[in-house]
Amino acid sequence: MRRSGFGLALWFCLALPLLAFAPLGKAVAAEESHGLSAFGDLKYPPDFSHFDYADPDAPKGGAFSLIGWGGVTTFNSLNPYILKGDAAQGMELLFDSLMTRAQDEPDAVYGLVAKSAEVADDKMSVTFKLRPEAEFSDGSPLRAEDVVYSFEALKEKGHPLYRQMLRDVVKAEAIDPETVRYTFEGDQVRDLPLVVAELPIFSKAYYSDKTFDETTLEPPLGSGPYAVADFRQGRNITYKRRPDYWGKDLPVNRGRWNFDRIRFEYFRDRTAAMEAFKAGTYDFREEFTSKVWATEYDFPAIQSGKVKKEVLPDETPSGTQGYFLNTRRGALKDPKVRQALGLAFDFEWTNRNLFHGLYERTQSYFENSPMKAEGKPSEAEVALLKSLKADVPEAAFEEVYTPPVTDGSGHDRDLLQQAGKLLDEAGWKIENGVRVNDKGETLTLEFLNFEPAFERVTAPFLSNLRRLGIDAKMRMVDPSQYQQRLKSFDFDVTTERYGMNNTPSTELRAYYSSEAAKIPGSRNLAGISDPAVDELIGHVIAAKSREELITASRALDRVLRAGHYWVPHWYKPSHTVAYWNKFSRPKTKPRFDRGILDSWWFDEAKADELANAPTPKPDAAQAKTGESEAATQAESGGSSLPYIAIALAVAALLGFFLLRRRNSDD
Repeated sequence: MRRSGFGLALWFCLALPLLAFAPLGKAVAAEESHGLSAFGDLKYPPDFSHFDYADPDAPKGGAFSLIGWGGVTTFNSLNPYILKGDAAQGMELLFDSLMTRAQDEPDAVYGLVAKSAEVADDKMSVTFKLRPEAEFSDGSPLRAEDVVYSFEALKEKGHPLYRQMLRDVVKAEAIDPETVRYTFEGDQVRDLPLVVAELPIFSKAYYSDKTFDETTLEPPLGSGPYAVADFRQGRNITYKRRPDYWGKDLPVNRGRWNFDRIRFEYFRDRTAAMEAFKAGTYDFREEFTSKVWATEYDFPAIQSGKVKKEVLPDETPSGTQGYFLNTRRGALKDPKVRQALGLAFDFEWTNRNLFHGLYERTQSYFENSPMKAEGKPSEAEVALLKSLKADVPEAAFEEVYTPPVTDGSGHDRDLLQQAGKLLDEAGWKIENGVRVNDKGETLTLEFLNFEPAFERVTAPFLSNLRRLGIDAKMRMVDPSQYQQRLKSFDFDVTTERYGMNNTPSTELRAYYSSEAAKIPGSRNLAGISDPAVDELIGHVIAAKSREELITASRALDRVLRAGHYWVPHWYKPSHTVAYWNKFSRPKTKPRFDRGILDSWWFDEAKADELANAPTPKPDAAQAKTGESEAATQAESGGSSLPYIAIALAVAALLGFFLLRRRNSDD
């Protein structure tokens, strides 16, 4: 489904807590490095010339257009770093960071504005040396004071998630114009050098007479590869490549950022968006709806080869998508009620009848990754769980909770009977066909949504809940109201997707911590407030090896799944994409990203051939508009959770609270 207003940029930042410095367990002398990595050596040496997934000879030019991802249907601000407003997508293209992520390594970043980084022996600070040639798009130099200002603005005035993410970063200080040092506190500092390395950098001078924490439609000053060319509020926004971009020849940028113009198009209706793609209004779309992918990608331009459709492998964690149950509300405080709701969702029927069998059931908060818990806990997991100061549910020590496999009928009687017993035990008895408690109050649940098409997925679930005597209904609101209600946690149940990193870290606080449960606009939609979860998040963040990380993540997965905070949806380890055949790309795809926006290029020969090729006339069936589908959720997102944001912005809180925005329906 859609990403929140602060969107990709914020997702990107949170998604980039993948640090790159020597493991904490080793006492090594501090030394300058061209990159940072959480566990192990960097793939690229100091003298590397370009990323393997970028073609240094790629031509520059042409245009690339795409639909706004993640179900976002409009925008009213050009400030993606605050809670207010709905920001335009792609704004992370304007801002550089100290370092940038390599998308073919699980947790490594390399110098961009910073030519080197030096992590202190005690890991409690990191010092960056800036490139003297770094500058903003107006020609003014980018200096350490700008980096310090950016950190302070984000922590004090930025989206609340920045404050949470940066809480253990004590200060940033300009040692000299080209040296900046960050100082940390606490015992969970492993990833903080990477977190600060990927923060967006703003011009201190530019904001001297402007308010950072206000929405604006004035294009801000940046130092990145693109600038805002023009926009129509809520309709589209176009970015133009800066030929004078100071960092265009750096190894991390060589062969990247090849399009002269990048345009995001917004449509309030999914059917209209699909028809616009067929007509060539925009160039590229990733399809998140299984029915559309299975039934609507046979139009004339595909038959003639003018439009290509592909399935790209996705090796990143699939993310966490599902119906999130707001434990701040009434009956949903009770885990037995939450478990009962999960038993009423028939994935097997849904996948067969609505999704053409294209999905697999999500079981874990870390699906499609080594962090997923399976079976009974290992000795290491048991030892960790027993070491916690907080109470741990007994279920966490048993076979990990897995959503049941239904009989595929749409209303599995055995599972519904189990659900009914759980509701009885929770004090919700059937009276005259309705679930009521001892006060005579009816068990009522409202599913919040902003797109009517998602009803086809949720309606069968609601029907089963009504069979259980629950007064379940869907509340449709407009996209702006939907986002505001999520920010204020004004809902019972909603659908969301969280992007996950290859190296989970501080973003977990935003998703599942007790602190985040109290922060308006946080990603902790379920309101999870469990001391055991908080402790385990700390162990994940503080892990000194990948083995420790996996153990802590699996233990966390067990405790979360035992809490029944969501009804998990579905996933597929691939990207289904379609595009007008006028682009070329490197031979190598980045392992952990699509690599489309930053490494593909406009192919003039293909574009000429495309322009001169006749298009077959559609027959009546092909001309008929297809049935609209449900929106996707997540950086992200889709994510997944992720285009550039994941790769740039809040993957610096830039994607990670990034672009991953790969969600599904579906």
